[in-house]
Amino acid sequence: MGLLILLATFAGGVVIGAPVAFAMGMAAAAAFWYEGFPMLITFQRATAGVTTFSLLAIPFFVFAGEVMLHGGIARRLVRLASALVGHLRGGLAMVNIFSSMLFGGISGSAVADISALGSLLVPVMKERGYKPDFAVNVTVTSSIAGIVIPPSHNMIIFAVAAGGGLSVSKLFLAGVVPGVLMCVCLAIAAYVISVRSNYPSEPFPGWGAVGRSAADALPGFFTAVIIVGGTLSGVFTVTESGAFGAIYALLLTAFYYRSLSWRSLVLSLTGAVRTTAMVMILIAFASSFAYLLALYQVPASLSDLLLTISENPLVILLMINIILLVLGMIMDMAALILICTPIFLPIATGLGMDPVQFGIMMLINLGLGLCTPPVGTCLFVGCAVGQIKLEDAMRTIWPFYLAIFGALMLVTYVPAVSLWLPSVLE
Repeated sequence: MGLLILLATFAGGVVIGAPVAFAMGMAAAAAFWYEGFPMLITFQRATAGVTTFSLLAIPFFVFAGEVMLHGGIARRLVRLASALVGHLRGGLAMVNIFSSMLFGGISGSAVADISALGSLLVPVMKERGYKPDFAVNVTVTSSIAGIVIPPSHNMIIFAVAAGGGLSVSKLFLAGVVPGVLMCVCLAIAAYVISVRSNYPSEPFPGWGAVGRSAADALPGFFTAVIIVGGTLSGVFTVTESGAFGAIYALLLTAFYYRSLSWRSLVLSLTGAVRTTAMVMILIAFASSFAYLLALYQVPASLSDLLLTISENPLVILLMINIILLVLGMIMDMAALILICTPIFLPIATGLGMDPVQFGIMMLINLGLGLCTPPVGTCLFVGCAVGQIKLEDAMRTIWPFYLAIFGALMLVTYVPAVSLWLPSVLE
């Protein structure tokens, strides 16, 4: 009955339109009340959820990404990507995907990727004869690179949800190859569509232009080098790396590029505060919610249920992926990481899957959920940027879904895709 009250209250809160964080908080309070626990426990568990030191890195990561978004870094990355891959068939689509891979490694945010690159590239693609839905679909699906390629604050959330014992630096390394692989799969899909639709290619500007574009964009890459390199080398903790990365991004855009205005700085600060507040409130109430799920032995019960359907590890992992895909269509990514990690991680590790591999699988899976209705944040932002209807995008987005799903299956069933680089460099 307690579990029923927990889930029913949570579902009711979501249905009536309450924010997911507050729906989890109300559900946890109702369940604690039913069990006769002091209501103070709800808030004690919530407070305990946000007292992890590594969570302090999240505001720094978010602020660095906001500064890069508003400080003109995206334009320089687009010029570099255009010089490198613009001459291929469907060149601007390749530029879009490659730019997302580069910008994602700096901002760590899918929505920031769409906002920055979509506003630059989608109008240009439409002017060059690309269909609006194709331009939006490329922008939306490639933005997931910001979630998988480090640095990513979602990796920190996963590490916390997994119990705090995972190395964030190992998660950073594990995301590199899958992120690049996913972008390659998207590029193949975009190339095939471009050939069939006879989309144009851009003239190659010459290696001199490539060199100049690379030199102009290189200082921006050092933001990711400071954050990821500082963590991997052991010189900084994750939090300290995030702080130094944010300071570097601020100094770079304000004094070197001279592209960060006072208004842009205010937008960066308010955006970082808003995002950080949302994430922290979500983590706090999710901690109480996850505590109750463990109390009611939901992970063990679900594991037994899956084993009654099949004892084949390949089938069970496929079922976990399908469940996460469905949940990703109706709930926010950060909330699902916090709720589903304590449930599915023990099942996956019981089947012999490395926790780091599971984390990358979950990030790609839930990233795909950001591109699917009815709660696909990236899809809605992309349609708004491209000024097209949601149904127009949905009619032609399926090849890109298949490309991401193919990368997801490789990460799920081929451990080396995510674990090879950490094994070599750590």
